[in-house]
Amino acid sequence: MTEEDKAYMHWLYQAVGMGNRSLLKSLETIGTPREIYQMAVVGNLTEKISKRYENKITCVIESASDYDVRGEYERMRERGIQMVTASEEDFPTRLKDISDSPYVLYYVGRLPAVSQKAVAVIGARDCTEYGRYMAGQFGAGLARAGVQVISGMARGIDGIGQQAALRAGGYSLGVLGCGVDICYPRENRELYEALIQQGGICSEYPPGIGPRAILFPPRNRIISGMADAVLVIEAKEKSGTLITVDMALEQGREVYALPGRGTDPLSRGCNRLIRQGAGLVSTPGELLEELLAEYQDEQEASQQELLFWDKEKQDILKLVDINPQSAGILQRKYEEAYGSSISFPILLHKLLQLCADGYVRQVGGSYFAKCLE
Repeated sequence: MTEEDKAYMHWLYQAVGMGNRSLLKSLETIGTPREIYQMAVVGNLTEKISKRYENKITCVIESASDYDVRGEYERMRERGIQMVTASEEDFPTRLKDISDSPYVLYYVGRLPAVSQKAVAVIGARDCTEYGRYMAGQFGAGLARAGVQVISGMARGIDGIGQQAALRAGGYSLGVLGCGVDICYPRENRELYEALIQQGGICSEYPPGIGPRAILFPPRNRIISGMADAVLVIEAKEKSGTLITVDMALEQGREVYALPGRGTDPLSRGCNRLIRQGAGLVSTPGELLEELLAEYQDEQEASQQELLFWDKEKQDILKLVDINPQSAGILQRKYEEAYGSSISFPILLHKLLQLCADGYVRQVGGSYFAKCLE
């Protein structure tokens, strides 16, 4: 498809309007987008199409009367927005295979590489500290192993996992429920800019389309459709995250879930998925072993720095949790875990060293927690 053909497709896609897939299919049978434009300008498009589309086709005809096809397309391109149609080779292969694949994708940055595995990392917007920590762990772990991270750039698990993947030097794609020229949510502007530079942002909605609640469920099928597998970090028993899971299962994608405490509302969705047959993964390594035929756990490499630490420092780090604990509690845990005592001043000194190294953060006076990143 030439750039000129794509310019006419860009016009037609907007003129038909979102959700009118049946009209697009019907128009495909009477000519190319350019030919349809010419029919609309001449005024004989109505007689070429079924009468049941008579009202809708009026919008197409009206759009053609004052639309600058080439100019609008070039202005879009000048803003760095690319467009790929389902008939082109560059259209994502994974997405072509789903039953309701979009006709068009708009994107900035770059689309996922076909040769690399991709995982959709999704979950609750109002996540817990545990969820934040695990989203960061999985996002970074997948990225370091060369696995692409797909998500919706939403607040919470989605954005945290994507940010972690980019910071680890990997690729991530944000799939939006609005035009790619609109950052939603606004609070994720930094992530939006980083995705454009290091990864990509895509949408089936034309530029300028603002976010609306009705647009997000269809968007979710693209998130799962772009991936080889879907990982749920945290989810309520009834949530939008589980809509994506349903779509993934219909598309034949593998679904994995992170288990959580039975008393935690944001773990109930994950625990239910596991009961229903989703794969249980508690570390990035477990997921990577499922995904990659030749996977060598990078934990050994990441532990190289720790080998140069004294044993007390290594042992203390193992006891620090993502939930803040007092130095007194850590002292007691140290004695219970290792069968030997450690003086409070030495413990505090080691904890402060771990804070300086970036592994631990001090919360309040003498409370300490594992760093989320």
